[in-house]
Amino acid sequence: MAFSRIALFLAISTVLLSSVAMATDYNVGDQSGWTLDFNYTQWAQDKVFRVGDNLVFNYNNSRHNVFKLNATQFQNCSFPPSNNSLSTGNDVIQLKLEGKKWYACGVANHCSDHQMKLVINVVTEGPAPAPSSAVVSSLSGVLMAALVAISAIFA
Repeated sequence: MAFSRIALFLAISTVLLSSVAMATDYNVGDQSGWTLDFNYTQWAQDKVFRVGDNLVFNYNNSRHNVFKLNATQFQNCSFPPSNNSLSTGNDVIQLKLEGKKWYACGVANHCSDHQMKLVINVVTEGPAPAPSSAVVSSLSGVLMAALVAISAIFA
């Protein structure tokens, strides 16, 4: 009986701790989304992108797309074949590796004339950012429920 209580306690603790270490979803351009004439360099400058985080590109897919590029393609606004584009209008890219990442819109002159491009640096180390108040609020509710359940088990 004591072993099952310990196992349950460890299982609940694991769930709680893993929910605190969640990846961050970055909505590219925030409320503006992926659009023309937005300063994506300024948008990205105060953010720390980590392996496991997600970039979420929201846009009108009849007007834009997203390409993953290399540094030369990014600098020249040159693109691989169009079948390599992301084009759902709600594209999620998980950041799997550290290093520089380059993205741009391959429609018409959106990259070259309208600065519809984004470069970020992805890191693997360092402290995670403080959770938002919404996350803290939801986690505190989960934590309270878990503590009540644990106290009932060990009572």
